Amino acid sequence: MDLFEAILTRRSIRKYLKRPVPRELVDQILAAAMAGPSAGDQRPWHFLVLDDRAVLEAVADFHPHASMIRKAPLAIAVLGDTELELHPGCWPQDCSIVTQNILLAAHALGLGAVWLGITPRKDRIEACRKLFGLPDHVHALAIVVIGWPGEKKRPRDLFDPRRVRRNRWDDR
Repeated sequence: MDLFEAILTRRSIRKYLKRPVPRELVDQILAAAMAGPSAGDQRPWHFLVLDDRAVLEAVADFHPHASMIRKAPLAIAVLGDTELELHPGCWPQDCSIVTQNILLAAHALGLGAVWLGITPRKDRIEACRKLFGLPDHVHALAIVVIGWPGEKKRPRDLFDPRRVRRNRWDDR
């Protein structure tokens, strides 16, 4: 699958087959994540691979949009570490780009995935801190649920020229 095909055909998958994801594929996904750019090459991220059924169930218990995680074989929590920041305040951007890389890598490998937002929701941030035992300087940005797709979604053309301006807001 080439890059544009991956970008244009990736969809949020919320139904999964009851089939484990090999560790080698998880490692490939994480390698793709860590290849993402960051401000000043600070790489302020950590990842938690969530494959313990009790942990996955606990995420579904606190996150209002995570019911699909109950049937998924795994998820990856994307965490930002403020002690690794060279440019304070950039960790959410840096962790967002690696989250997108996780989504695209999973899709390119034939897996399905969906992004569950954590930051900036204070209740979700605190629930992750408690569940994962995070130190004060490590913050959960997102949890990406991953598995073999149990549904197929058609690509959508989302290009909207009305959202494009040139040089200044008032110029079209």
